[in-house]
Amino acid sequence: MNLDAAFFLALLLSTLRQTTPLLLTALGGMFSERSGVVNIALEGIILFGALSAAVFVERMEASLGPAPWLPWAGVLVAMVVGALVAWVHAVVSIRYRADQIVSGTALNLLALGAPSLVLTYLYGNATSSKEVQSRLPLWGPEGFALSPLVYLAFLLVPLSWWLLFKTPWGLRLRAVGEYPEAADTLGVNVHRMRYLGVVLSGVLAGLAGAYLSIGFLNQFVRGMSAGMGFIALAAMIFGKWHPVGILFSTLLFGFASALAIQLQGTDILPAVLVQAFPYVVTILVLAGFMGRSRPPGAVGKPYEK
Repeated sequence: MNLDAAFFLALLLSTLRQTTPLLLTALGGMFSERSGVVNIALEGIILFGALSAAVFVERMEASLGPAPWLPWAGVLVAMVVGALVAWVHAVVSIRYRADQIVSGTALNLLALGAPSLVLTYLYGNATSSKEVQSRLPLWGPEGFALSPLVYLAFLLVPLSWWLLFKTPWGLRLRAVGEYPEAADTLGVNVHRMRYLGVVLSGVLAGLAGAYLSIGFLNQFVRGMSAGMGFIALAAMIFGKWHPVGILFSTLLFGFASALAIQLQGTDILPAVLVQAFPYVVTILVLAGFMGRSRPPGAVGKPYEK
């Protein structure tokens, strides 16, 4: 394999890996906002999911030793923790009709401090957990093997499209996000559907966190999400709250991150510009498309029966 082919293969694999947590999180944000609830806590939920997966697997390894089922159990734990954190946001936003941005921001701030306390208590440091041996396996031919969560993320795109646009459940979810009064008149439980949308966003963001800590790396590192939750929200807006649009937008952001990784250590661009490249792309996309994307009609608006 020549140098150019190796570079492009490495870039392709890196793009798929970088896209995976963004795609999972953006699809989760789509379900939440399609139900009418803004969930900017996705960044924090990724961190909670990553922490819970890594700590669970490490603690179980310390007791039972490495096992092939452990990372899958860690993924399940991360999804449950993500759902619980999202449920807190849902209760505050839906039942108590608090400002959804304030609630999400509070959870993000909690995710900045709580992991340090857990890490300090368990490992005596505030920055990282111990490394785990039981990581998610790699599937695929030699030289093109990827985490199974990469395949799952891309399979969720057609599944989300079918669920959202071809099922009665999806119709009800979109209805409560667009016209909750009309949906309520037709017998749809608006609050229940919004709870489901928000909790589902937490499940997918928690899954993204598990991918980072036990699929991409083999430990939790403080701040390892590096703004992925916010980039996923930008990708969701760019993709116009549609699974296919979100797929292409997250591929764009994933490619920007992968290109930045490939360019590190080269003299093509200054190191500071290389590191900032994914975030510059995010800003440009938001500046160019924020006004052109129409969000669900009732997003961010509490509903009182």
